[in-house]
Amino acid sequence: MSKILLIDGSNYLFRAFHGLPELSTSRGEPTGAMKGFLGMLGRVAGMVKPDYAAIVFDAPGKNFRHEMYPEYKANRPPMPDDLRVQIAPLHGVLEALGWPLLIIPGVEADDVIASLAEVAKRDGHDVVIATGDKDMAQLVEDRVILLNTMNTTFYDREGVIEKYGVPPEHIIDYLALMGDKVDNVPGIEKCGPKTAAKWVNEIGGIDAIKAHAHEVTGKIGENLRKGLGFLDEAVKLVTIKRDCVVPGAEKTEDLAFRAPDDAALSAFAHRWEMSRAGLDRAMAAPAKRLLKAAPPAQPVLTEGLFAGLGEDQPAAP
Repeated sequence: MSKILLIDGSNYLFRAFHGLPELSTSRGEPTGAMKGFLGMLGRVAGMVKPDYAAIVFDAPGKNFRHEMYPEYKANRPPMPDDLRVQIAPLHGVLEALGWPLLIIPGVEADDVIASLAEVAKRDGHDVVIATGDKDMAQLVEDRVILLNTMNTTFYDREGVIEKYGVPPEHIIDYLALMGDKVDNVPGIEKCGPKTAAKWVNEIGGIDAIKAHAHEVTGKIGENLRKGLGFLDEAVKLVTIKRDCVVPGAEKTEDLAFRAPDDAALSAFAHRWEMSRAGLDRAMAAPAKRLLKAAPPAQPVLTEGLFAGLGEDQPAAP
């Protein structure tokens, strides 16, 4: 049975940027996020061995959740300039490596990944979602698992229950109760993971918790009753869409690996002072086979290729 790997590119990018020391070229241009991302990409490709794949990034600008709740993500600081200038070169080298790349305006990477997972299941494929985002746990089911490459752990249904204390079908309730400080989604005051899991397991989902809120005693019960008015909105904000239209990815076969661009990879390695062997390690096995089958690349001048990338990037979403 074929396997599709869906990578949360935005999540990986920020992890790579914040997880590595500052690295730069001899000209002082930052490269740490790119190097970290490519290193993680090589590890996940080796662990999953996918037949199809997509790396999905958030598009710049607002999305439908901002229309629902204008304060959504309003607490986030602007993207650091040292990260912003690495985005376009990274996108370019990922495509040169043969990875399918998707950036869909109006929705988030989570929504695109969930919608692609639905397509993959319909087409009879198993799905691995590579992310460090806890929201994605709501997508886990028989044919969909998560991979957190920071701790090299796969999470199936039992893994989600062990980690969060609730099954995948109750992750939305769990998240709505706690809220999400990163995304500026209010929850029930003082309701942390243990309390949220306790309520879900003992009472049920959000509707049941609302119905039995008067039975919850103590200060936390008061907080629950005070926060009931926003719970339905919180549920909508933390629920990942599974029915997005993803142009060019109507079927899983649209996410086949492309033949790598050997000349562009050599140009990138030269321009950004990286090891070509290191780039090759970020290439998935299907792409490597396509590269071997391709005719030898013609020599190209590397000066100027990728040179303008990394400048004048759009504002952070």
